[in-house]
Amino acid sequence: MLPVIALALLAALLFATSDSLQQHAAHQTGYEVGRDNRHRPAVLPALIHLVRSLIHRPLWVVGWLINLVSYVVQAAALHLGSVALVQPILVTQLLFSLPLASAWCRRWPQARDWLSGLAICAGLATFLAVPGTVPRSGEPDRAGVIAAALSIVVLVVVLAVASARCPPLVHATLIAIAAGLCFAISAVLLKLTTADLLQRGVGATAKDWVGYGLAASTLAGLLLEQGAFAAGSLPAAVAAITITNPLTSYLIGILAFDVRPPGGPALAALAGAGVLISAGSVGLAHSPIVRTGMGRDRDRAVGGSGRR
Repeated sequence: MLPVIALALLAALLFATSDSLQQHAAHQTGYEVGRDNRHRPAVLPALIHLVRSLIHRPLWVVGWLINLVSYVVQAAALHLGSVALVQPILVTQLLFSLPLASAWCRRWPQARDWLSGLAICAGLATFLAVPGTVPRSGEPDRAGVIAAALSIVVLVVVLAVASARCPPLVHATLIAIAAGLCFAISAVLLKLTTADLLQRGVGATAKDWVGYGLAASTLAGLLLEQGAFAAGSLPAAVAAITITNPLTSYLIGILAFDVRPPGGPALAALAGAGVLISAGSVGLAHSPIVRTGMGRDRDRAVGGSGRR
């Protein structure tokens, strides 16, 4: 299990670095959710316009390349371990995001930031240490995976539509949750696609719907992620994603794979770990260091483009 944990931690670090670079590039475009909801463009056209602008920015391109490496590392971890193990470990992405944000705004984290980080670490330690909380990797149930994918499609559409008329903070949170759902099903499909490539070859993989589902869910997640980064601070978006992603992935890892769900003490420990991780994520999402740092970046972006 140690190689799986090491690979998952490395993937979390790379994802955090990628997110930090892409978020700063997104703010530099001058795109933001307007305070007057009546003048806010539709979600999908606005996000497409944002991405068209981002692909011309070297900082965003570097972040995107790091993101590709992150997926390779994540695929290796998922191949060696279960979805229900790898995805919760990726919550440490938020821990890595804190020092990156601190470096951007040149301020030392406060005591509550450290406490929030410790809460995440304690929750993750509980998750990994208590026997039975981490299910072993089992054979996937294709029907269950399809049902999970269709359910997520419906939820993502509902969240995207609902966010269009919400205040900026709620808008960013809903879009980030939708992105987290997409990344959760992407992790499941990534595991299946990797198994196809290694066991059946490229030809058989090209004929399987799983690879195309992976491409669609990943693209949707990245598109929604960019909108969340541009609409709110990096930790606010990452917090929503890092809570939604592992929770959804764990549920799919239990329901769509032939594994035994936790019960008794393991279930209690799992609930406690979830509370600690969620509390720590929310605490870091409200870090004044990151909120102040992102505010200065947004002011410079808007001022530089001549917009208010």
